[in-house]
Amino acid sequence: MLNSLSGRFLILTTVFVMLAEVLIFVPSVARFRHDYLLDRLERAQIASLALLAEDMISDDLEQELLTNADVLNVVLRRDEIRQLILSSEIPSPIHASFDLRDPLALELISDAMARLIDPQDRVIRVMGNPVRDAGIMIEVTMETAELRMAMIDYGIRILILSAVISIFTATLLFLAVRMFLVKPIRGVVDHMQRYAAAPEDARRIISPTAGVTELREAEEALESLQKQLTSALRQKERLAQLGAAVAKVSHDLRNILTAAQLFTDRIEASEDPTVRRMAPKLVNSITRAVHLCESTLAFGRAEEPAPTLNRIQLANVVDDVIEGERLAVGDYDLSFAEDIPAGFTVRADAEQLYRVLANLIRNARQAIMATGKPGEIAVRASEDNDTWWIHITDTGPGLPPKAREHLFTPFQGGARKGGSGLGLAIALELVRGHGGKLELVETAETGTVFAICLPKSEIALDAAAE
Repeated sequence: MLNSLSGRFLILTTVFVMLAEVLIFVPSVARFRHDYLLDRLERAQIASLALLAEDMISDDLEQELLTNADVLNVVLRRDEIRQLILSSEIPSPIHASFDLRDPLALELISDAMARLIDPQDRVIRVMGNPVRDAGIMIEVTMETAELRMAMIDYGIRILILSAVISIFTATLLFLAVRMFLVKPIRGVVDHMQRYAAAPEDARRIISPTAGVTELREAEEALESLQKQLTSALRQKERLAQLGAAVAKVSHDLRNILTAAQLFTDRIEASEDPTVRRMAPKLVNSITRAVHLCESTLAFGRAEEPAPTLNRIQLANVVDDVIEGERLAVGDYDLSFAEDIPAGFTVRADAEQLYRVLANLIRNARQAIMATGKPGEIAVRASEDNDTWWIHITDTGPGLPPKAREHLFTPFQGGARKGGSGLGLAIALELVRGHGGKLELVETAETGTVFAICLPKSEIALDAAAE
């Protein structure tokens, strides 16, 4: 209860209301003391009028007048003459004098608190203005015991009233908070718990209904988040189903390609020069296809396998990729350029790097051919102290806005109609497996540039492999 929002709000409300009542209590007690003393001055003035009306009164009557006024002495100043009107024996010396003719608020408060704290009965002198201008000043001498008891009694009544008001106010605020804040928040929490039990069920997405602006904004943000999560879960489910289907296709395709490998063994024995020249390329292509099917099956079970890092000649991998793309180009006016220094080597997995370059160059070739205009694709390599750089440049039409927005996102980053966007996603994952980066350097109507960055550091490569 105390750890709940409503419980803590109840405690804070009670504390703050009591604090406010205490701030009211202090000046209230001071005002009560001031009124009490003024009342004693007024009584003393009334008692003195009896003596002024008749010069001689008995001692018993004088004592009765002082008792009724609850004072010891009465001094009245009239016409610049100070007269002791009524008097009796003073039990102790005068402790302090208080002038009520023009008191300050802080002075009244401090005097009242001092009187409450001091339990000893004192004799004090009080001065004030007579009522109805019946003189210049009236002065009385009185004891403080009865004054202090009256102040304590008044203070207790004020505190009891404050406590009742605090409890009543805190209860109302507690009920209001539960109704307008805690209950809606509890509803949001219940929605979240129900949604967490079955996040793929769109019927469990919250519908904003709160009337409080801040709470409604929270509900709207939660609704947006739940919709995105539900959509992502559905996408993941579709990807899982697609992965299972691809794994099945890859399994059967691997068997077909394995049979094709047996036929290529006989083709290599042909005496035809053209066949003998093309046969190694065909064998390499089929071998890569078999490896790709095996990798796809492995990916369906877990993740992309870690790269097997070796020193490889980059030019050989690029030649194999471009040779395959030239066959796809046919008679189309598309040229390929290589700017790779002689003997340029990188530390990488040859098969995975082939797949990265093949995806990037194939995307560039398809983009150029879709325009129906001539074009060029260039592969350039360079290095510095820490990294190897491979740039793939094309003169195609550039990436459309949607492809740039969802770059490297499967099934959303396709650059052409019917494209899945898987090529770039696969390439990015493979490059990251090498501890490197694949980034879009620039894209415009005049062409696109992608850059592959591979680290030379053994530490980066080991971390990527892990």
